[in-house]
Amino acid sequence: MPSNSVFPLHNKKPNLHQMDNLPHDVLLHILSRLPISSFIQFHCVCRSWRLLAQHTQDFDHENENFRCLIFHCDFPIRNQLYFVDFPAFTQHKYSVKRIFTPFAATMPEYDVVGSCNGFLCLSDSLYNDKLFVYNPFTRDYLELPKTKEFSNPDVVCGIGFHPQTKHLKVVKIVYSRGFRRIQRRFHHSEVQVFTLGSCNWRSIGRISHHVAQGQSPAVVKGRLHWVSLPRRHHLGRTIVSFDLASEEFIDIPKPDFGSLSRCNFHLVILNDCLSAAVYCSHGKMEIWVMKQYGVKESWVKSFNIGSYMPKALKQEATEMSFKVSKIVLRGRIVRVVCILKSGEILLEYRNRALVLFDPNSGKFKDVSFEGMPNWFQTVVHLGSLNRIDALFEQ
Repeated sequence: MPSNSVFPLHNKKPNLHQMDNLPHDVLLHILSRLPISSFIQFHCVCRSWRLLAQHTQDFDHENENFRCLIFHCDFPIRNQLYFVDFPAFTQHKYSVKRIFTPFAATMPEYDVVGSCNGFLCLSDSLYNDKLFVYNPFTRDYLELPKTKEFSNPDVVCGIGFHPQTKHLKVVKIVYSRGFRRIQRRFHHSEVQVFTLGSCNWRSIGRISHHVAQGQSPAVVKGRLHWVSLPRRHHLGRTIVSFDLASEEFIDIPKPDFGSLSRCNFHLVILNDCLSAAVYCSHGKMEIWVMKQYGVKESWVKSFNIGSYMPKALKQEATEMSFKVSKIVLRGRIVRVVCILKSGEILLEYRNRALVLFDPNSGKFKDVSFEGMPNWFQTVVHLGSLNRIDALFEQ
């Protein structure tokens, strides 16, 4: 196994006595400060450490140190996943690590639908007929059963967890190919829901909006959120939410962009609030934050991001001339990934470069890691030891 794998092999037996002599509270404090990659290695040492690691995660399941960035690369030959721990932003010469995908032989090309409760949801990008729920750190995975087939469908998926019902659900929106793309008309749509722990998909009816493929929903308050495509005679986009408890679609009021009411924007969760990153002219961006969920008047323009050209993009013209990548073709010029504890905002430019933006100084800083793929989609992931079979025991 390569040395930069998630699970390096250890040839020497660890000295257990020193750790075992530490007070229990001290051990918990140490474990809570470990990044997810070190935490997983600790978990694999022995049974007593594994039980302690499980207890630590239950005690502090929202630990920022368990967060990581996952990079999905679909070029040059087959899809690959890589990750880097969040604490790496304060370090230099940190290397990304490759994530093993045990189902790669049956699904060599895939899209990352989203991340939820330690699991990734991956969909087949070739035939739209496979969906996997996968814990990349425990290698625990489940292939979801196939659903009713449609002729050449357009499929939009999402994964989310509702804090009250405690149910983890995968949502699939299927559009028939009969619609006229220019006018945004379609003859048929069907919404299907799979609850982890059950055996079958459930069809819950139609959706009146057309949600574009390739966008991962923003998940907050137990709801998935997408931006709809413009309709005929109505060029503006809307924010569509799906409540994972009631399983109903509801329109969420969007900000008053003024003259930019018809502009393009994408959704992101910043500090547990639904936020809209709005594209402006000359490569600039505004970020609006909904301070009180569902209240239109609570939208506040919180950040202004100026135009910037990362160093990696300056060579793009020559390096991209022969590239064929679905990630790059449908990618945005700039995408807001997340906000750090420091208040800096992590941006992804053309699926090619990562940049930190400091709202206080207005300065940009290029971010790179050794072994990082040249083209990628960035996913913020909270690592965990969660097992899929535990969902069937609920």
